[in-house]
Amino acid sequence: MSDTGDGKLEVKQASKEVKESENVAEKYSAMTVSKNTEANMGDLSSAFSAVTAHKPVKKQIQFVEDKQEFSRFPTKTGRRSLSRSISQSSTDSYSSAASYTDSSDDETSPRDKTQANSKGNSDFCVKNIKQAEFGRREIEIAEQDMSALIALRKRAQGEKPLAGAKIVGCTHITAQTAVLIETLVALGAQCRWTACNIYSTQNEVAAALSEAGVAVFAWKGESEDDFWWCIDRCVNVEGWQPNMILDDGGDLTHWVYKKYPSVFKKIRGIVEESVTGVHRLYQLSKAGKLSVPAMNVNDSVTKQKFDNLYCCRESILDGLKRTTDVMFGGKQVVVCGYGEVGKGCCAALKALGAIVYITEIDPICALQACMDGFRVVKLNEVIRQVDVIITCTGNKNVVTRDQLDRMKNGSIVCNMGHSNTEIDVASLRTPELTWERVRSQVDHVIWPDGKRVILLAEGRLLNLSCSTVPTFVLSITATTQALALIELYNAPEGRYKQDVYLLPKKMDEYVASLHLPTFDAHLTELTDEQAKYLGLNKNGPFKPNYYRY
Repeated sequence: MSDTGDGKLEVKQASKEVKESENVAEKYSAMTVSKNTEANMGDLSSAFSAVTAHKPVKKQIQFVEDKQEFSRFPTKTGRRSLSRSISQSSTDSYSSAASYTDSSDDETSPRDKTQANSKGNSDFCVKNIKQAEFGRREIEIAEQDMSALIALRKRAQGEKPLAGAKIVGCTHITAQTAVLIETLVALGAQCRWTACNIYSTQNEVAAALSEAGVAVFAWKGESEDDFWWCIDRCVNVEGWQPNMILDDGGDLTHWVYKKYPSVFKKIRGIVEESVTGVHRLYQLSKAGKLSVPAMNVNDSVTKQKFDNLYCCRESILDGLKRTTDVMFGGKQVVVCGYGEVGKGCCAALKALGAIVYITEIDPICALQACMDGFRVVKLNEVIRQVDVIITCTGNKNVVTRDQLDRMKNGSIVCNMGHSNTEIDVASLRTPELTWERVRSQVDHVIWPDGKRVILLAEGRLLNLSCSTVPTFVLSITATTQALALIELYNAPEGRYKQDVYLLPKKMDEYVASLHLPTFDAHLTELTDEQAKYLGLNKNGPFKPNYYRY
């Protein structure tokens, strides 16, 4: 540097800046070990302001507002409160599983309220009927991506194929389900509805349905007692007796079968869409106790491939990201079960760079997992090293207390199956373990040595409890359910006996064809010669019932 007056000034200025920077570093280092966070942040902000003032090129950056923000930085207690507040808004504001909640009635049970819709009808029990307007907007948004179900509604509402049907339903109550319910009403049915999951109800949608005249008994965050009370209120009503059941999980069917056997015998048909519910139906049928025909929608191709595989491929990440903010690259994840749900979960996790292990009881599914590039292991072999466990088997006690005891600190445990039996959550409710709710649907279970395991949705269905699922996929499932109800209700006597049936292949293909225009897809048509060569009808069905897609 030249020995000029300006040069000396530059040296002094640079030396001063270095000295200031060292002072800031010392001050910041001291503050990191101090307990008075609020005061420290104010000092830190002031120090930043001092350094900035010596840099003319940085003059446009102002730290005055930042200083105010830093000085308001919360204490330890405040931070925790703020964290929970932010977490709640981050999940609720963007989640269709969330609800527009009036804080004034958060703590009041809907069972203790007297509410009526604008027509004076009070045959419902929801969180807050005043949320109906918000719910109507949610339903209208869902309708935009459920064009096939709306098309079915328009085609069939003139004929009213469900006129006289009294349908009692137990499903997730979301905007997409509301489109199905209103379609059934448009086709002539009377409906009463409750929720199959205590966490998945959208309160505003339940309010909108109640405002429209549908008897809905559900709200987000029900207790176990509330859950069964809501089911009973749907079934046990004077002057109204159901003749059709639409179920998701089998709880409604089980309740009617056990509590109201005379009503159960008069049911004309049951439509069930979950693995758990279908399993229960087959048990009743095998024992000779199923006195009505039932339709197994879960094993229809349009449900298995689209709702189970493609839906879970997207919604598993949505649920995990919203609740934990975890980065999956390099994480070790165990997926218990490699059925359609497991396949969808694994594909998504692998695409984000996770190291995925599979547990399986079925050698065919296990071989598929191997061919797809996954290691098939026993859970006990990797329990101490994995970061995430996801269950999707439909079974019980897939993850036991002994295994939870051996998991490492910070591990995440969640369930993608319908029922909350897969993770042994009950064994965690013991005096030696502490439960800490850190945000909506996220609990830290703390062991005596300080180890924490992150449990999502208390072991219940992750995607619909903690996030949402793609509307388009639910359109496929809802259309399948609607057609199954129409088929069972209108079937001539003798077509269906007291057993469990799969959806006819022709209906599966019809559901798929209704959704193809969304993609501007154009099917190739067989010539007469080609149809004769294959031994097929030109209009389908194109595959035998035993075909595996």
